[in-house]
Amino acid sequence: MKVHTEYLWFNTPHKHEYVRITDQIKAACRKSGIQEGMILVSAMHITAGVFVNDNEPGILADIAEMVEELAPYGPDYRHHRTGEDNGDAHLKSILVHHQIIVPVTGGRLDLGPWQEVFYAEFDGQRDKRVIIKVMGE
Repeated sequence: MKVHTEYLWFNTPHKHEYVRITDQIKAACRKSGIQEGMILVSAMHITAGVFVNDNEPGILADIAEMVEELAPYGPDYRHHRTGEDNGDAHLKSILVHHQIIVPVTGGRLDLGPWQEVFYAEFDGQRDKRVIIKVMGE
């Protein structure tokens, strides 16, 4: 089995942002040379996530609205008693998950017709990274 690892680095200008990363994952797949396998994509920070959805502004706005409604910025989360102020970001990352697995078939990402991969930032304006781990034959 072949294994190929890459890292993506982010420092978003906004605290809450979604970044399409499908092309970077496709490039890692090509570099790996695998034909059949899978790619693990994982946010390496507890206030960020990775998800698959449509690259359409309306659904991205709906996702942002949903996570804000379920984990609003500002309330006195218990986490804030540690001196932090990003309790909402920890909860939002759980809502979109911190990692995904994308199948590879015939040397290409085997995504549905509208599926794209996104990095979700919930406590930005500082360096964070995502690991891309390609595994297969």
